[in-house]
Amino acid sequence: MTIPANKIYPRSIDKETIYLKNVIKNPNITVGEYTMYNDFVNDPTLFEKNNVLYHYPINQDKLVIGKYCSIACGAKFLFTSANHTMSSLSTYPFPLFWEDWELGPEHVREAWDNKGDIVIGNDVWIGYEAVIMSGVHIGDGAIIGTRAVVTKDVPPYTIVGGVPAKVIKKRYDEDKILKLLSMKWWDWPREKVRESLPFLMKGQLEAL
Repeated sequence: MTIPANKIYPRSIDKETIYLKNVIKNPNITVGEYTMYNDFVNDPTLFEKNNVLYHYPINQDKLVIGKYCSIACGAKFLFTSANHTMSSLSTYPFPLFWEDWELGPEHVREAWDNKGDIVIGNDVWIGYEAVIMSGVHIGDGAIIGTRAVVTKDVPPYTIVGGVPAKVIKKRYDEDKILKLLSMKWWDWPREKVRESLPFLMKGQLEAL
């Protein structure tokens, strides 16, 4: 059993928090089951417009977000077209205005450096107004601090923060991390997750 495809709000009295998967229309954005987004400033159902920026179809880059993620208000995902090319002697995007500079439309993508997809693992917590840059991969169980700017990959179960984001600490020791990654509880059927909540919520890995 999964959540109904038309269920947007997990709590009927709360219109600030949504199941993100059920409002996504862009085929280049994929979101896993139960991932939630909270926005107390803007309409959270406008996530694609307000939070996924410079994500133009011409680049064919993707935003992939796993299951059971928690995304706080104002988190942003900045894609390729925000990255003006560094190979030019000028950062000005001349190819973007090809009509004025007689360059031809086939040169448009030369205006920026394509750093690739943004991939967020499962059970990731992204804090208030954090920014994830293009090409970044964030591992399962990671935590991204408030207003962090993430420019590099984040290993699983690692807490990062700051500008640019740096490792603060690991959430658990390596043995526990390996067990969690092997267990992949987020892929369990809903019924099994429900039965395991007492152990999940109390951090009882061995019992789990």
